[in-house]
Amino acid sequence: MRSVRVLRRFMPVTEDYRGPRMSVVEGGRRMLTPLAVVVAAVFATDVVFAVDSVPAVYGITGDPYLVFATNAFALLGLRALYFVLQGALSKLVHLGYGLAAILGFIGVKLVLHWAHGEWAGVPEIPTILSLVVILVILAVVTATSLVATRRGGDREGSAHVAQPGGHHGPQH
Repeated sequence: MRSVRVLRRFMPVTEDYRGPRMSVVEGGRRMLTPLAVVVAAVFATDVVFAVDSVPAVYGITGDPYLVFATNAFALLGLRALYFVLQGALSKLVHLGYGLAAILGFIGVKLVLHWAHGEWAGVPEIPTILSLVVILVILAVVTATSLVATRRGGDREGSAHVAQPGGHHGPQH
């Protein structure tokens, strides 16, 4: 990661872990431990995800306060939700298709929003309709995923249900 390379350029890093310590003094020099590098990498990833979601939020609302607030909450809660999402994703096997549909819809909405500013005859998708479409897609994906997971659980060795860690079928 670029953030790790930049961090290593400005601060020396020890070769081994030193327990929960983020930095140590060796030979009169302050050095970071690999734990500090990992924390910096996770933080950089959180920032990238928050910045990446800005166009999606602008597709729903143009209010800068809401855009800032949603991204701040995303930064605060994203890491804590990883474990919840990991458990949910094992059951939501069609979520990738739903997210692709949502991203496609938001892309169309953004293009129509831009085109409406250029040509008045181009329709705009209202915010309420956007929220309804996203909720319907998520509801359909959740329902179909739960049905597929339940059917997959009834048949021993079902290969169409993806398990966490890349294993297919029941884990022993």
